[in-house]
Amino acid sequence: MLDRYKISFAKIALIASTALFLSPLGALAQTTAAPPSTRQSTTSVSKDRWLHVRVISSDAKGETVRVNVPLELAEKVLPAIHQDRIHDGKVKIDNAHVNDVDLRALVDAIRTTKDGEFVTVQSNDCDVRVAKQSNHLIVHVLDKQNSKKSEVEVKVPMKVIDALFSAGKDELDLVAALHALSTQGDTELVSVKDHENTVRVWLDSKNVTD
Repeated sequence: MLDRYKISFAKIALIASTALFLSPLGALAQTTAAPPSTRQSTTSVSKDRWLHVRVISSDAKGETVRVNVPLELAEKVLPAIHQDRIHDGKVKIDNAHVNDVDLRALVDAIRTTKDGEFVTVQSNDCDVRVAKQSNHLIVHVLDKQNSKKSEVEVKVPMKVIDALFSAGKDELDLVAALHALSTQGDTELVSVKDHENTVRVWLDSKNVTD
């Protein structure tokens, strides 16, 4: 029983982070031109909000991918993208239930409850922590099943999750979530570390990655 709900909580954060961060960034990467290689842009101190993704590969090639997207641009471009499950700024999900859990009902329950730790699991296979802190949903997963450990940490403002689930049935509203995200301060959103890649997703006012 505990494993079942541990997985359900984790999937909320993973679905939210994947749909919100990876889908729009991937779509934008395919529909916009690559930035100039000279990287003449400088740090912006304006109120513009930028979403950054950095992926560092640990294989022999040692590739690094950096994506920098102004949220204002993403909000305008996403409604024009119609690819696979993305249409009109929304992404279609198979259904609103995962493992017999109503995601919207669960999100509403988390939103209205007080801060605290919901799930803490420590085992030989993995450690899992699911908590609500300062109106953020936090999921930390450490996979210890083999010598090549992997670690995932997701920290998403509840306002963003509420906006993401504000669409109709079986849909996630990416534009609404990005708009809600634009009101947030500088924050680390997603961190993934394993033997193959290091991934970081964060929000700030800079137009280049560090």
